[in-house]
Amino acid sequence: MTTAGLVDWAVFWTVVAIALVADIVVARLGGRTPTVRNAALWSGAWIGLGLLFGVFVAVRLGGDAGITYLTAYLLEKSLSVDNLFLFVLIFAQTGIPAPLQHRALFWGIVSALIMRAILIGLGLFLLERFHWVIYPFAGLLVFAAVRMLFGKKEEKRLVESSCALCTSWVGRFIPIAPSTTGTGFLVREGGRLLATPLLVALVVIETTDLIFALDSIPAVFAVTRDPFLVYTSNVFALLGLRSLYFVLAGAIRKLRFLRIGLGILLLFVAAKMLLADVTEIPPLVSLAVVACIFGVAIVASRLFPGATPGAAAEAPVACTHRDQIRDLRPETDKCAECVRSGDRWVDLRMCLSCGNVACCDSSKNRHATKHFDATGHPIMRSIEPGENWKWCYVDRVMVG
Repeated sequence: MTTAGLVDWAVFWTVVAIALVADIVVARLGGRTPTVRNAALWSGAWIGLGLLFGVFVAVRLGGDAGITYLTAYLLEKSLSVDNLFLFVLIFAQTGIPAPLQHRALFWGIVSALIMRAILIGLGLFLLERFHWVIYPFAGLLVFAAVRMLFGKKEEKRLVESSCALCTSWVGRFIPIAPSTTGTGFLVREGGRLLATPLLVALVVIETTDLIFALDSIPAVFAVTRDPFLVYTSNVFALLGLRSLYFVLAGAIRKLRFLRIGLGILLLFVAAKMLLADVTEIPPLVSLAVVACIFGVAIVASRLFPGATPGAAAEAPVACTHRDQIRDLRPETDKCAECVRSGDRWVDLRMCLSCGNVACCDSSKNRHATKHFDATGHPIMRSIEPGENWKWCYVDRVMVG
């Protein structure tokens, strides 16, 4: 198998740059609201481009390299589909409308390309210097498989907590505006610079992609350690993800066996990595196994759809505690508990049942949440200058 040279890298980056520019131009010409038809056409174009690049690899570097690239591409594409489950949840939690979702996804994927280049370089460096690193990497894959098979609820809870404007850790670094204004990630209100929900969505997308990268990059190392094949397969798998989201957003919850298939897929590549010194699984066999597992998971989901999977999760949530809202005024401009302990915090919330003033979840003490835990009073409101939103702890929704 011939090693990729400067020409191969130049062709790769030229193709990616032209495709990204075309993507931006098409998005602007097509308007701000992506249609399923346009997204399907563009998703098909990205997949076709990824497969054509595999032909280029086979011609330039040999047939084995082409099969290896295709295996790595299909593996990365399969694992990246799981991101779509979280994209749906992230946009639902942050209330990002469809016209703005493509903006968050575009910049999230572009940032992911840079982050993955760093992680791939670091991973290859470690594998080159320390052979024993394959065992921690295989352990990561097993852990990821267990999380994929059994950790759906915990994963959902973490994303919901990160996206909820009242509890997001982003608020520890910059105040968050209660609603999206315009198309910016930042907005200035009352002399203060605030993060919009769009920035919260982007940050959570990047954070979750980092977690998925720690799964998928070791997985592709089980297929190949050629930096050209590892990175190019990652890039082409990611680039079509934005369009694929708009195609599958409404149907992704119906793929009930997909996560099971991806978990089995991760266990397979973990075993392949661990057995690398004992026996070598031919690239064509690896390709067949990856395609078979992914295909069976999709077909099984279509044949055995279950009872309207995800319908309850997709149903709109309404606050049922509005009758507990009282016409109260804050008795202080400081968190009562922080004052008692000698701390000071300025991002404050007021309980609408008793008027208690406490610091929000971006503080180290989180006294507003502790007040709810102690009293069960469900609704609080921000008492920050220029903010007038309310949050229900029980129903976990904004209250109008």
